[in-house]
Amino acid sequence: MLNVILFGPPGSGKGTQSEKLIAKYGFKHLSTGDLLRSEITAKTALGLEAKGLMDKGQLVPDEVVIGMISHALEANPKATGFLFDGFPRTEAQSVALDNLLKKYNTQIGVFLALEVSEEELVKRLLNRGLTSGRSDDTNEEVIRARIIEYERKTMVVADYYEKFKKVAHIKGEGSVEDIFNTLCNEINKRV
Repeated sequence: MLNVILFGPPGSGKGTQSEKLIAKYGFKHLSTGDLLRSEITAKTALGLEAKGLMDKGQLVPDEVVIGMISHALEANPKATGFLFDGFPRTEAQSVALDNLLKKYNTQIGVFLALEVSEEELVKRLLNRGLTSGRSDDTNEEVIRARIIEYERKTMVVADYYEKFKKVAHIKGEGSVEDIFNTLCNEINKRV
């Protein structure tokens, strides 16, 4: 089983590349947003707890998210691997994820970090904003603030996995196919 974290700032192409990687390798996609919605819809204990917190405008605590990931791991015992999207976002979440995966005799195999220049990200997001309907994709100031927030808060996750020599830095500019091939090369080194 190979578990992959696909990481990158808003507009780096994570969504596009996730779909292609899932199709090629058969990974189970674990998006924390999707997990939250699924648990809430299913009215599980964790889902109801998360909904109660979200309804109050509070963040869902790490242990609840880890519990949801644990449910997903249990529900997919024959998975060839998991592609983590949107999680972990802090060093504490990284440690919690690693500890959870140990219980299932597995680990993160590679941390794929898509790297795109700020100007390219702004251009992509403004372009996406023309059709996405997302207001946060139409304002350059908001976009630049999101990029700064990403760098400030989430780059510590890359630093954490760097300690274990699991990070592969991927140039996220160029054709979708070229980027995909580079991602596949990094995964293939570890399969």
